[in-house]
Amino acid sequence: MAERPERRAPKTHTAQVVRTERLTPHMQRVVLGGEGLAEFSAGTCTDHYVKLLFPAEGVTYPLPFDMQRIRAEFPREQWPVTRTYTVRAWDPELRELTLDFVLHGDEGLAGPWAMRVRPGDTLAFGGPGGAYSPDPDADWHLLAGDESALPAIACALESLPAGTKAYAFVEVAGREEEQKIDSDVEVHWLHRGDRPLGQALVEAVRALEFPEGRVHAFVHGEAAFVKELRQLLRVEREIPREDLSISGYWRLGHNEDGWQASKREWNAQVEAEQEPTEPTAS
Repeated sequence: MAERPERRAPKTHTAQVVRTERLTPHMQRVVLGGEGLAEFSAGTCTDHYVKLLFPAEGVTYPLPFDMQRIRAEFPREQWPVTRTYTVRAWDPELRELTLDFVLHGDEGLAGPWAMRVRPGDTLAFGGPGGAYSPDPDADWHLLAGDESALPAIACALESLPAGTKAYAFVEVAGREEEQKIDSDVEVHWLHRGDRPLGQALVEAVRALEFPEGRVHAFVHGEAAFVKELRQLLRVEREIPREDLSISGYWRLGHNEDGWQASKREWNAQVEAEQEPTEPTAS
C-alpha cells in the first residue's frame, strides 16, 4: 500500500501585540503587528480566519516557532492548543491584523488571554483560511449569526457597495453589546436576554419577508440554531447549496477541540436529514 503523504502544517506566523481595546463588555479587540507578519496576506474573503497557537502549560518551544518541528520533537500532549478566530481586519500597508474575542470571564483559553495580553507580547498562528465573500451577482444578501459570527458579518457588510440590498441579523446578550459597523445596511440587533441562545435569531429570520430574486446567505454561530436555519433556508426555502455559507462555529457544551472532533460527523448527519429530496416519478 502506498504511504500517505506527510500532512504539512499551515504557514506559521509570529506577531507582536500592538494594542488592545474593549469594544463592548464582552468583546475584546487585539491588534497584532511586527516583522513576523511580513509573509502574511489575506485575500478578498470576508470570513478569513487564523488558527491561534497557545503554548501548552509549562512548555517552551524553540525559536523561530516551527509547528512541523514541534510535532516531530514534542509529545502530542505538549503541542500548542489551537483556537480559531475570524480576521476582523487586515491592513497590508501597516501590516496589522485585527482580531475580536468574545469574552466569557475566566472561562476558556483565548478570551482570558485577550483580556490580559499587553503590547509587545507575542502570539503564533497559522493561516489564513476562508471561503466566503458576498457574491456581487446576487440580487440580495442575508447574514445571520451570534457574537462569534459578528466579525465576519461586519467584514461582509463593510465590503458591500453602497445601496446593496441586504438583511443582517445579529443576536447578542443585550443592547450594550451592539457595535458600530461602517455600512449603510441596517443591522437588526437581537437582544437575547434570558431566552435560549439562537431563539431570537431563528424567529427573526423566519419572520423575514424574503424579497424576489437570488439570495446569497451567510449563517454562522452556535451549531443548534445554525441547524434550524439550515432547515429553513435549504429545505423550506429551497435555496441552492452553492448560495449558502452555513456552518456551526461552535457548539454549546463543547470546547473547540471537542467540537472540531465531532463537527464532520455532525455536519454529515445534518445534511443527510435536511437535503431536499427529488420527487419520484409515479
